[in-house]
Amino acid sequence: MNVALVVNMEKEEARKVCRKVLDWLETRQVKAVVSPEVGRELGRDDLALAPRKWPDDLRFVMVFGGDGTLLNAATTVVPPGVPILGVNTGGLGFLTEVEVSDLFSVLPEILEGNHLVEERLMLEAALKREGREIGRYLALNDVVVTKGPLARLVRFKVYVDGVYLDTYLADGLIISTPTGSTAYSLSAGGPIVNPNVKVLIVTPICPHTLYSRSVVVSGKETVSVRLGEYTGAVMLTLDGQRGYRLESSDEIVVRQATRVAHLIRKKDWSFYRVLRHKLREGESFER
Repeated sequence: MNVALVVNMEKEEARKVCRKVLDWLETRQVKAVVSPEVGRELGRDDLALAPRKWPDDLRFVMVFGGDGTLLNAATTVVPPGVPILGVNTGGLGFLTEVEVSDLFSVLPEILEGNHLVEERLMLEAALKREGREIGRYLALNDVVVTKGPLARLVRFKVYVDGVYLDTYLADGLIISTPTGSTAYSLSAGGPIVNPNVKVLIVTPICPHTLYSRSVVVSGKETVSVRLGEYTGAVMLTLDGQRGYRLESSDEIVVRQATRVAHLIRKKDWSFYRVLRHKLREGESFER
C-alpha cells in the first residue's frame, strides 16, 4: 500500500505530527512518499519523490495543515482521482476531516477502507485578454476578482451562458462552489449550500446598490466576468492561495471543472453537524 503525505512546513504542529505518522506507517509496512522539500526538512530524503513521480496506485494523500493547505494540495499537488485525508493542525478546519487528537484512532479504519469518499465540485477559470486565453486555473473553493488597496469600486459585467445578468459596481466578485459557500462567499453575505448540490454561487463584495444579492446558477452553466475600465490594481485569486494581476477589459470565464476533489470522510460524517460545530467554534476562535 502506498500513501503520500503533504505538509505545511510553516506549521510546527504539522511537522511534528507528520513525523509521528511516518513512524506509525512504517511499523505497519505502509509505504509513504513525500515531496523533496518535506523530505529535506524532516530528514527523510529516503521517502522523497517529486509529486509527478508519485506511484500510480496511491491509496490516498494525507494533508497536514489547515483548509488553505488542503485547498492548495487539491488543485496543485494531489493527482486526479486520489482521495485526500485532511488532518487539521490549523484553525477552524471546515475541509479537513481529522483532528490531531483523533488521528491515530481513525487511521486504522482509513487504511482498512472503512470510510466514505465524498466528491466535491471544482471550478475551472480561463483568463482571457483581448480575446485570447492566457491562463487556465483550478479552484476548489472560489474564484475571486477583487480590487487592490485603493478605495475605488470596480465595474463588473456578468453573463451566464452568454446571457447578460447584471453590472455590479463593487469591491469585487466571488464565484464559489458549494464547498466555498462557507468561506469568503459566506463573509460577503452569500448563502450556505450543501456540497452535494451542483451549483455555482455568484456573490458581489460590498456592492454599491441596495438590490445586489448572491445569485445561484446551475453547475452546467458558465459564468463570465468582464472588467470595465479601471486605473487601479485588480486581482484574480484562486482559493485565496494564488493570485494574478488583471488588466482593464480582461474576461474571466468560470465553469464547473471536469475534475472533482475526493475527500475522505468518516462513516458518520454529516455536513450539517460540521457546519453547526465549526460556526460555533469560529465564534470562540475569534475571541
